[in-house]
Amino acid sequence: MIATWRKKRTEKRVTKRGFMKKTIKELVIPSQFTCPISLDLMKDPVTLSTGITYDRENIEKWINEGGNQTCPITNQDLKSYGSGISTIDPVLIPNHNIRKMIQQWCVENKEHGIDRIPTPRIPISSSDVSELLAKITNSSKLEMQDSRLCEELVTRVKNLASESDRNKCCFVTNGIGKVLSSAFLELSKGKNAKNASTEEVILSTLTLFLPLDVKSKTILGSISSLRCIAWFLKNGSLSSRRNAVLVLRDIMKMEEQEKVEILLNIEGALEGLVKLVKEPICPNTTKASLLTIYHMVINSSSQSSRSRFVDVGLVELLIELLVDCDKSICEKALGVLDGILSYEEGVKRAYNYALSVPVLVKKLLRVSDLATEFSVSILWKICKNENNGDCGVLVEALQVGAFQKLLLMLQVGCSEMTKEKASELLKLLNVHRDRAECVDSLDFKSLKRTF
Repeated sequence: MIATWRKKRTEKRVTKRGFMKKTIKELVIPSQFTCPISLDLMKDPVTLSTGITYDRENIEKWINEGGNQTCPITNQDLKSYGSGISTIDPVLIPNHNIRKMIQQWCVENKEHGIDRIPTPRIPISSSDVSELLAKITNSSKLEMQDSRLCEELVTRVKNLASESDRNKCCFVTNGIGKVLSSAFLELSKGKNAKNASTEEVILSTLTLFLPLDVKSKTILGSISSLRCIAWFLKNGSLSSRRNAVLVLRDIMKMEEQEKVEILLNIEGALEGLVKLVKEPICPNTTKASLLTIYHMVINSSSQSSRSRFVDVGLVELLIELLVDCDKSICEKALGVLDGILSYEEGVKRAYNYALSVPVLVKKLLRVSDLATEFSVSILWKICKNENNGDCGVLVEALQVGAFQKLLLMLQVGCSEMTKEKASELLKLLNVHRDRAECVDSLDFKSLKRTF
């Protein structure tokens, strides 16, 4: 009886607010307006050679991502352009009649919250893309350079690629990465202030096609291109700095020592990356900057290059960043810090910084397995160089609960290398256990034991 009363009261409230359940239930999408693949209302209906109509997005995924050349309903082979090697994707004919009927149905049912679907744009063809890319190449050449025309063409590429994934794939297939990278290189050689606007547009457009192919990254890794990217990294607007670091991250992933040394020798490049960590624009930019610095740290060879990471205050900055950051940024910051502490200057700087040990111990068993492994490695590098004096770092580690966490970590399980470092740390800490020891029980509150 109580349940019935509550049900009636709920129905009464819903009716008063204007939510007519009965009306909504009666609203059914006509079957001819739904895509046979997703069973959702079609936004861009196209018809195959078999006569069946699908939503463009779904049928393109079926053909391109699934590698299928048959109709999902009839299982018949689809007709394609050309023959042999020159065969192009199956013909997708826009069904304008169905699309107009769907739009009319949406207008008639707008009181039910149905929005009218926009009229889809016609996807760009491969021949149009090839023609557009050829114009970009010609307008960017030093002999006949026209930066204004080049900017207009690249802007068009950006707009077309943003319209649909199909357009973007069409550009990638026709080598957009190499064309834009080459255009950027040619413009950077021109040393003309008027080219800055065009170079900025190219950088912005390149971010749409990440990750780039090896050839494109090789071109962008030239001295002239890297200097131009570094200039935007240091002096550009917020969006320019963001685009510059995203492209730079992709270049540094090649892990080529030569490119790292070139970038480190460019004035303001490292400082620009550090500034993005210190004064973040958005989480993605911070992560990209940390990854770029990480590749630079592990691939730098000269002593002068290594000391620069310490001189710009990266050790202190990263430790302060670890105090309050999300999982992904924490892992990347610890990775960079572990790389810097492979150098003697980095170990000395971390040893003398008051927050180093407390923050690192706090990250043990709290963030992720990767973060724990990095934290153990960094602590091991700091503690193994402890002098035979008062052993302040070891005592401090005991006070913040390092001994118990390391023991528990060995029981839960970890990699062999981490296990060796944790065991060595326990031996160093065990000598001073009688001097000071305490543990924060909250550190183990959410830990799930596997034994």
